[in-house]
Amino acid sequence: MAAAPDERLHRELTTLAQRGYGVRDFAAGAARVLRRVVGFDGYCLITLDPASRIPTGEVVEDALPYEATVRMAEIELNGEDVNRFDALARTGSHAAGLAEATGGSLERSSRHREVRAPHGFGDELRAALVRSGAAWGGLTLLRTADRDHFSSADTRTLAAVVPLLADGLRRAVLRTSQPVPARESPGLLLLARNGELEECNPAGEAWLGALAADEGLPAVITGVAVRARHSGDARARVRSASGTWLLVRGAALGDRTAVVIEPAGSHELAALAADGYDLTPRERAVAQLVAEGLPTDAIAGRLHLSPWTVQDHLKSIFAKVGVGTRGELVARLFFAHEPPGLTR
Repeated sequence: MAAAPDERLHRELTTLAQRGYGVRDFAAGAARVLRRVVGFDGYCLITLDPASRIPTGEVVEDALPYEATVRMAEIELNGEDVNRFDALARTGSHAAGLAEATGGSLERSSRHREVRAPHGFGDELRAALVRSGAAWGGLTLLRTADRDHFSSADTRTLAAVVPLLADGLRRAVLRTSQPVPARESPGLLLLARNGELEECNPAGEAWLGALAADEGLPAVITGVAVRARHSGDARARVRSASGTWLLVRGAALGDRTAVVIEPAGSHELAALAADGYDLTPRERAVAQLVAEGLPTDAIAGRLHLSPWTVQDHLKSIFAKVGVGTRGELVARLFFAHEPPGLTR
């Protein structure tokens, strides 16, 4: 007997998530699987820094051109538009259709009105790819203006597979990386108000090359600059094409924005590794105190727990991280330059 469509969808996405693909191949595979169940004409999958929720990369097929990137980032990060990924990450289903959210009046969305409609698009179906409270990315499925809107059944179908898509994207983002190169110089970029690159030092040119955008500036540069222009500063972690983890920081300077690119330090990678290993907030607190050298009784006192509860947390942490001692735990989370390969 043939499997029901939803069972087949779950099985195929589960298999896809475990194949060890990079982000681009995972996105293409997920689109191929989803298209059989939810029809669409184009898609955009963005990666997000789980801490700042700033876009760090994107895979686009038959969607918007690069020229629309800056305005879309401004609406996404600083606007009050319908179905922004940050808002969807806080909802129960993490997925929503634009026509459903606007009562069929797509023009209520500035994203649609200013950017999508002029390029011939109609309804969109979006999902924030959230796993264990961390948003690893966002998926947008697009239909052209001459197509029917997405149905509530389409939304339910996408919502049901958000955990599988998020797990696959998380694995793709965190798959084995390269060690951080020693003593690399920070890159400095100066961007104009419209997002165009005005000045760049030699190290900045090198780091831009390492980020390897298909066209124009990498998404993480645009995202950090947009957030910095509105909030004063911003930061995001991103993996380069060679696998090196980088920290991108932005600061507003009058009408211009300064963006610094440099290798991510152990503290930045520790937080990323904690997300990758699905450590709970309590487990993160225990791990941090272990790194500070506190014994079990002291950790119990600091966190108002019993020593037995602390030991239970440590057993869980060791199992998730794949280590057997406190020293190995500290080395893996706080000093290793490679976030989890996610082989489990």
